[in-house]
Amino acid sequence: MILIACLDDNGGMMFNARRQSKDRLLREHMLRACDGITLWMSPYSAAQFKPNAPVQGDEHYAQLVKETDACFVEDGEFPQSTPDTLLLYRWNRRYPADRYFPFDPIQTGFRLVCTEEFAGSSHDRITVDRYEKEDAV
Repeated sequence: MILIACLDDNGGMMFNARRQSKDRLLREHMLRACDGITLWMSPYSAAQFKPNAPVQGDEHYAQLVKETDACFVEDGEFPQSTPDTLLLYRWNRRYPADRYFPFDPIQTGFRLVCTEEFAGSSHDRITVDRYEKEDAV
């Protein structure tokens, strides 16, 4: 499974029950990264995608995601199964936050395999770090 999240410089994900930021080109990048596999997320997250986007928004997405799927987490639960891959999109800014990414990838057995930067529609620079589980590499 691929687990996807958007983080600020402090690992923040949300503030006051709202996402910190959003970006159209980041969403396009995310869809390309998940091409050919099911991308699960909450209805709140799915609402920012175009109606015909290949995403599955469901209140119970954390229980529905399979090992061969991807899961974008903003406002809901994290899946119980351990992902093989993490895609952590970074805003390269500090925002107010009250919800944080719950673990450090390196300390939990992931290895950074690549970093990519691209210009977003609302951010001059977005960074995506791809981590893979050590035993999956």
